[in-house]
Amino acid sequence: MMAAMSRGDDLPYPLKAIWREYGEPLLPSLSAGPLDGLTVAVKDLFPVAGFPVGAGNPTWLAGARPEPADAWAVRALRAAGAAIAGIAQTDELAFSLSGTNPHYGTPPNQAAPGLVTAGSSSGPAAAVAAGQADIGLGTDTAGSIRVPASACGLHGLRPTHGAIPDAEVHHLAPSFDTVGWMTRDAATLALVGQVLLPPGQATPDPRRLRCPASPPPMVRRVAQELGLPLDAGPVPGIDDNPELPAAFRAVQAAEAWDLHGGWVTAHPGALGSDVEARFRYGATVSADDRRAGRALITESRARFLGALGDDTWLVLPASDGPAHPRDVTPEGRDAWRQATLRLTVPASAFGLPSVSVPSGAAPPEGVALVGSPGSDHALLRAAATRAGGRDRAGNP
Repeated sequence: MMAAMSRGDDLPYPLKAIWREYGEPLLPSLSAGPLDGLTVAVKDLFPVAGFPVGAGNPTWLAGARPEPADAWAVRALRAAGAAIAGIAQTDELAFSLSGTNPHYGTPPNQAAPGLVTAGSSSGPAAAVAAGQADIGLGTDTAGSIRVPASACGLHGLRPTHGAIPDAEVHHLAPSFDTVGWMTRDAATLALVGQVLLPPGQATPDPRRLRCPASPPPMVRRVAQELGLPLDAGPVPGIDDNPELPAAFRAVQAAEAWDLHGGWVTAHPGALGSDVEARFRYGATVSADDRRAGRALITESRARFLGALGDDTWLVLPASDGPAHPRDVTPEGRDAWRQATLRLTVPASAFGLPSVSVPSGAAPPEGVALVGSPGSDHALLRAAATRAGGRDRAGNP
């Protein structure tokens, strides 16, 4: 049952830039569990019982019907004791990386007021950073958990592709879409993992870290905090393959057009010009180009996994420096996006889990650890170790 305090169109700015629906709470927990007392900001791509999915676009929202049931991840969190604080904003149809929605406004970044939160899980990130929710439930296709976490000084996990059921979630590019989440601390991040992730596989903790370039100080510092040696140098499958980002972009856009091209065509001008251009690029990707892109990704993944094995993780910045300014030019925004994608695409293209941890820098920027398939729980352990391994009560 919906709480009496739920609100939608009457929300004032800046709340409306964070939330599409907000309550105190919007929906209660379903039972007691390990997440008792915690609240969740749900990205507006997940079905939430009694509300339509708006996907960050008012035209899409106008044509949507209330959902009869929660998505699997929403239901699992509620069953574990968490309440739903509200439905949080997203970039239009999740096809952006800045968090600048032209219809609802740019969510405020509590950790860096002059900068964007980054996207497309912008609303959940803003809500968690502002203390309006404890858990930000979102999705990550090309970095939309890791990059907002980096921009807002949060912890975030992109799980192994397919680890969490997502059949009911609004998709962008199914080959790369994952359900993920963000929190203010590593202990809560791991607690959510106990609820959403399948039981831990027997993946070893890493023996060393690998960085694809001269590592910046924050990367070296994270390696030291984890007590792991750091090898710097070209990484097979990434540094020897400059075409990987373009291959990823082609396959992603083609899949996005398959899913939503009909809607985009039927609603010209409903999307911001930059997002619409990304969708329409997908219509130009030929079947041969898509096959070639998939083949390149598959071959690069095999080289990458073969070179690192199960005992070496990739470590690199989670984004291209801090988030860009809220008033940046379109050219500056695109330059930041492209530079950030070069860092986030390997985990996305290869279906690998990646955890983003705060570096302590001001303004915030995160460090990402990328593990082997199924190493999600090991990544969460590493994040907790690096943060001091404290629980929700602050105990070791």
